[in-house]
Amino acid sequence: MQKHSFLMLFFFLMLTASIHADYLLKPSKRHPSRIDHMPKGMVADMKRIPQDPAYYARQLKPWPKSRQKRADEAFNRKYFKPWKLHKLDIPLKDFGWEVRFVTRNKIYTVNRKEIPASVYKRWIANANYKAKDSKHYYAITTERTNVHALPTAQAFYLDPRKPGEGFPFNYNQNSALHMNVPLYVSHFSKDRKWAFVRGSYAFGWVKVSDIAFVDRKFIRRFKNGRYAMTVKDNLRLYNEKGKPVSFVKLGTLFPVAKDGVRYLAAARSANGQALIKKVQVRTKGIIAKKPLPFTAHNVAKVAREFYNEPYGWGGGYGCRDCSATTRDFLGVFGIFLRRNSSKQAQDGQSVYIKGMPKNAKKKKIIREAEPFRSLLYVPGHIVLYLGQYKGEPVIMHTYWGVRKKDGTKLITGRTIITTTEPGKERRDTKPESRLINTLKTIVKF
Repeated sequence: MQKHSFLMLFFFLMLTASIHADYLLKPSKRHPSRIDHMPKGMVADMKRIPQDPAYYARQLKPWPKSRQKRADEAFNRKYFKPWKLHKLDIPLKDFGWEVRFVTRNKIYTVNRKEIPASVYKRWIANANYKAKDSKHYYAITTERTNVHALPTAQAFYLDPRKPGEGFPFNYNQNSALHMNVPLYVSHFSKDRKWAFVRGSYAFGWVKVSDIAFVDRKFIRRFKNGRYAMTVKDNLRLYNEKGKPVSFVKLGTLFPVAKDGVRYLAAARSANGQALIKKVQVRTKGIIAKKPLPFTAHNVAKVAREFYNEPYGWGGGYGCRDCSATTRDFLGVFGIFLRRNSSKQAQDGQSVYIKGMPKNAKKKKIIREAEPFRSLLYVPGHIVLYLGQYKGEPVIMHTYWGVRKKDGTKLITGRTIITTTEPGKERRDTKPESRLINTLKTIVKF
């Protein structure tokens, strides 16, 4: 018996040793930055109501596996859609917004210095918009990368002296793309350092050095129909020499390799072409087959990963804003969401609650919204509905702050769990601006 056990252990160790991987995915931490020094205001809800998502997960309503499977199949189609495009499909009202923005507003550096027209005109010229749709290339992100409004790394802000402007609201920070995101490349900037891309959930300018160009063979291998997603936040990918390759956020997709043990990641060759690297994971519970079953245990575990993360406008500084939080949370369960709150409000079934009396609106939310599977939307902000506590709807949201009567905000600046009336205990908050009074729709999936 002991000999048999020894042989089993020997063969297991040999098998493990024979599994070669180019990359290793490991737990890590986000690098500290200025984002960590923002104000972190408190509201009474953060002490008065349960702050553990597991409390609300007990209210979960069943989601038929067939419906989750259909949602996940739709997710995959949308995720890989850029590799089927032959031209940009960005609506005209959205395309070129950044040019209109910088030409119609005074813009500033983070140090409150006005950026002259001569500077932003160079950015616009570098954008080379006359070359739109001249390349028709397919590509993929090889690391987590920022998506910029214009082809420059320069941050620009509206007047930082005004409430709600200045840091961290960098209007050149359009979004952030995870690694392994398929791209359609429209054209390049004149200096060839930037590519104008359309990804699955965002579009704009990315550094050419952060992407690689794919061919049909790569697409066949990568788009294999077997996918996993990271379910732990703030991971890091390392190469064989232990050098960091990419920061990896929760919600990053990795195809599953043929052996069912390793995963696939895109890498950039010396000439800019895409290569496939094998990824090994030795830490349990950081990645899971997609879609993750919609259970009380799973939703609570994933939701905890977002709690207390600093507010990162457009995904800046390795953090998230409100729509990035909802997108990454629901993506793990097979629900695809686009970049911003207004688009996400159209991604599901809308139930209108605008204009309803406050108490009637709360009752309708509790009656209609699905815990951990519905969003609540007000123009400019979107939140995840968790359930109810003593007759009050409870939400998790990455919230900049509560509007005050003098026009400023009590800055919460992170992902918090509150009722739909955060800050109502304060006399200096503006009652008509409270979320419950401004919420427009329930978005159901």
